[in-house]
Amino acid sequence: MSWGAHSETGNRRENQDVFLADHPVFLVADGMGGHDDGRSAALTVARSFSTLVGAERVTIEQVRTAIKGARDLIDSRETAGRAPGSTLAGIALTESDGVLCWLVVNIGDSRVYRLAANSLEQVSIDHSRVQELIDAGQLTPQSARAHGQRNVITRALGGGIAGSPEPDQWLLPVRESDRFLICSDGLSGEVTDQLMTATLMVCADAQQAAETLVRAAVAAGGRDNATAIVVDVIAGVSASDVDLDVTLEHVPLDIAAALTNGAPRDVEGMD
Repeated sequence: MSWGAHSETGNRRENQDVFLADHPVFLVADGMGGHDDGRSAALTVARSFSTLVGAERVTIEQVRTAIKGARDLIDSRETAGRAPGSTLAGIALTESDGVLCWLVVNIGDSRVYRLAANSLEQVSIDHSRVQELIDAGQLTPQSARAHGQRNVITRALGGGIAGSPEPDQWLLPVRESDRFLICSDGLSGEVTDQLMTATLMVCADAQQAAETLVRAAVAAGGRDNATAIVVDVIAGVSASDVDLDVTLEHVPLDIAAALTNGAPRDVEGMD
């Protein structure tokens, strides 16, 4: 594998985005709750996962433990203002039944994309008010970019949202030549899917691709912090061994069944 990462403040006073990009974990955390509290919450998420860095691969239980640890630390913070919180979106190398795969995890509106066969797919699904309106047929993805509630999220680690957040999780076989983009909403809210696709296809170097995408977000308005991680799979399952035409599905299956082809499949929810 190879990877690159970049983050910029944009037109904000401070950068509350934090990323972790080191084998076998790649994630973006977007903090909220005031300048110091928001960044602190995002750092807590990254630090909780940093204990996994250096391992050949991780287990689903280790990811579950990292999420719970971050959530407990964030919830324990006392603050006079808004409750601190953070999103989480990322991928981690794991294995099931001897098959190397990616565990995709998401809480909030940071995103995970996959570029495969020159097609960009959004793997994660936003936990946001506008996504609920899109799902209900009351809003189009295009109009969501300018909607007044585009920054209202419905799940987070902390953030004063009641209850324990249930992460979305998928398993994806590690496929040769796949490219992943993990980003905060400050990037996906400014850069169109078409520009994302073109940039990921043109910039062969992962670091150059990450920097180009973030700078495009800032140039387009930079209303929020913008962060991107680009991960390239150099070797893995050959694309000829999986069905590249399978439509993304979001249905619960057990872990073993999730590895039957190249489309992402749900993993049973965390406690």
